[in-house]
This record gives sequence, structure tokens and C-alpha cells, in this order.
Amino acid sequence: MTHTWRIMLLGLSVWCCTTGMQAQAVVDDENDDEEVEQATESGDELVLPEGMTDSETDSLLNEWASRNYLTFDESCEPSKENPEYTKEEYITRLSHLPNVVEMPYNDVVRQYIDRYAGRLRNSVSLMLGASNFYNPIFEEALESYQIPLELKYLPIIESALNPGATSRVGAAGLWQFMITTGKQYGLEVTSLIDERRDPIKASYAAAHYLKDLYDIFGDWTLVIASYNCGPGNINKAIKRAGGEKDYWTIYKYLPKETQGYVPAFIAANYIMNYYCDHNICPVNTRLPVATDTIMVNKDLHMDQLVNICHIEKEELKALNPQYRTDLIPGASHACTLKLPTTAVNAFLEAGDSIYNYRSNELFKNRKEVSLASETTAKSTSSKSKSSGGKTITVKSGDNLGALAQRYHTTVSKLQRLNGLRGTNIRAGQKLKVN
Repeated sequence: MTHTWRIMLLGLSVWCCTTGMQAQAVVDDENDDEEVEQATESGDELVLPEGMTDSETDSLLNEWASRNYLTFDESCEPSKENPEYTKEEYITRLSHLPNVVEMPYNDVVRQYIDRYAGRLRNSVSLMLGASNFYNPIFEEALESYQIPLELKYLPIIESALNPGATSRVGAAGLWQFMITTGKQYGLEVTSLIDERRDPIKASYAAAHYLKDLYDIFGDWTLVIASYNCGPGNINKAIKRAGGEKDYWTIYKYLPKETQGYVPAFIAANYIMNYYCDHNICPVNTRLPVATDTIMVNKDLHMDQLVNICHIEKEELKALNPQYRTDLIPGASHACTLKLPTTAVNAFLEAGDSIYNYRSNELFKNRKEVSLASETTAKSTSSKSKSSGGKTITVKSGDNLGALAQRYHTTVSKLQRLNGLRGTNIRAGQKLKVN
């Protein structure tokens, strides 16, 4: 994958499981095409992954890069008409997808296809455009771990290709990593950095995780289900199903959301390939400006970059979604920073002056503070040293009474300061007077 494709995705910036519903798997042997018939109770509502909700797809449209690089195709005539197709037509289309992962048809899969082709058809248009940014990144990461490339559609149902997505349980980014799982796969998550939102790093972490899941189950459909609810829940379902390691056999023992997760994944694969048959127009994609990556080894504030490198703050944040605040903590460890090429040139020309620009104003965290009691003690000590140690030389004719009057003290205090038992003093003698 070229560097241009890498930076394009950076311009755009596992679930909690619920109780399972009962359903019985019935295989239809009368049809030569592979099909899994799943009996569903009438009135059952679809349990939608969060990536299939209107809120997530609306959020994608509000992303900076979406507003700047995605435009609706005026040459394509959108239609609200969603043609009806037979079960056999759906089965044929799914069987023609060049996939390793099994893509069977059933009534549940059909319901999710209808959802994408109906209520979410405008969202599909947006995701088709956004996929031009992300698919090359996903494919390279998946290929590096020998994962079937059709799993590039997992982020469709996880996040609706919204890099800023955060689930109700705290999963974040395109691949919706929870903090614990993200850290296990090398993603840094602190108060300042959240690499779950870094499209490149998160994609490689997801590919690694999927490879580990396949090493456990040896079945890609179970891997996909496990990505949703965790391997522990899959193993429980397998045990309850008498050891059967088939998703559709263990279906009724799975959490409700996971029962819909694999059908939603199949539907996502379908709609991203057969959108034209449902009169869905993809949005046009314009390539972002060229960018480059630099390493930052000192603390840097985004406002310093905005003013010195003449870059919009919204663009800066979109290119670097892993930073949770305006601070890039390069002092703690080297941090990557992506900038448009013109901004990179300005950064290099500025040198160290960029770190000094408004630094006292922008970096307010103090490295050391003094306690009030310590300050008072130091102040008292300082006064004692400056005023309490004055020494004079006795001149001819001086006496303690005259000296006490001259230095605004008493004879007894002069005696105490100088260890005198009487009042006799001599010329040339050194005396402390206060």
C-alpha cells in the first residue's frame, strides 16, 4: 500500500453481551445451494450492532474529512425504491462473492440486508465513499496476518467507518477495541493518547487479534462471533451445544447481540457489493492533500502547530486522531505526527522556535511547587540572616548604654548576644548588636 493511501485513512478519523434468544437451526437439504434456515419467532426485533444505528452513520457525515473529501454524485440518480428479490436471487449473489468466509442465506440475514437497503441506504452511500479511504489500509493489515480480506467489512458493523466512534460500553475507533484488549495488542491508551483511534495501528491490532481467534476456533464464522462477544462466550455456547463447533448450531446459545452479529456481517458484505441492485448511489471520494510523518521528541501543543505551520486545528486533529487532548507528549516518548507536506516544511524551518512559541501560556502544568509552610520558614530564616547577625567594632569611649541607645536595643540584650557578665567593653572589641 502506498504512503498516500496510508495518510488518506488518517484524514478520516468488544461488545458487552446480553442474554440469548431461543431459535432452532434447520438445514434445508432440498436446495443445492448452501442455505441455513433459521426459525425466528414472529415479532422478534433485530438487535442492531451500534455501527448499524443512525447515530453512528450521522456522525460519519459530520467528520472533518467526510465533509472535505466526500461529495454526493450528481450524475447518479438516487432512488428510494428498493427492488424486491427472491430468496434464490439472494442465495445466488451471496454464493458468487469471492470469499473464504461462509456466506449462507436465511431469514435473519435477509432482515439485515433489508435494513441496509432500506432505512440505512443513505448511510451505505457514505460508507461506500469512506471505504475508498479505509479498505486499502484494512486489506494490507489483514493480508499481513493472512486473514480473509472480506473481514475488512467488520468495521462497517462495528463503527459505520466512523473513526471517532465510541460505544456505550467504551469501545473506541474503527475496530471498536475495548481498553484491555487494545492494550493486549499493543495499542497505547493513556489520558493523552488513545491508539484505538489510530486507523493504521488499530487495523494491525485487529488483524493480529483475529488471527489469534482463528488459532483457537479454526472457523472464521466463529471468529467473527467471538470478535463480538469474546471467546469465553463462544466456548460456553459450544459446550451447551454438545461440543458442536458450528455457528448456526450454537446460535441459540449465544448472546442476543451475537445472534445478529454474523447475519449483519453477511449483510454488510452483500450490500457493499450489490448496492447498485438496490438503487444506492455511492458518494464520490476526493483524494486528500499529500502528507508526511515526523517524529516529535518534545512536548508540543497543537496551537503551536496551528500558528507556526498555518494548519487548521480541525484538520490537525483529523490527521492525528490518537491524541485525546491538544498536547502531543513527545517528552515522555517519541510521538508520530502527521502533517500536510506544506506544514511539514514549515515545521522543519521553524526548528526549536516552534516549541518555544507561547510555551509559558500553553504549558501550565508546573514541574515543582513549594509548600506555604516551607516558604514561610525560608522567609523567616532569610530575615534572621539579614538582620540578626550585625556586628560592630567598639570605639574608644563607647559603653553598652550608648551602644544600646544607638542601635535601638537594651543593655541586657547586648550582654545576652555577646555573652557578657558585666558592662565592661574595650576599644577594638567585636560586638553583636542585634
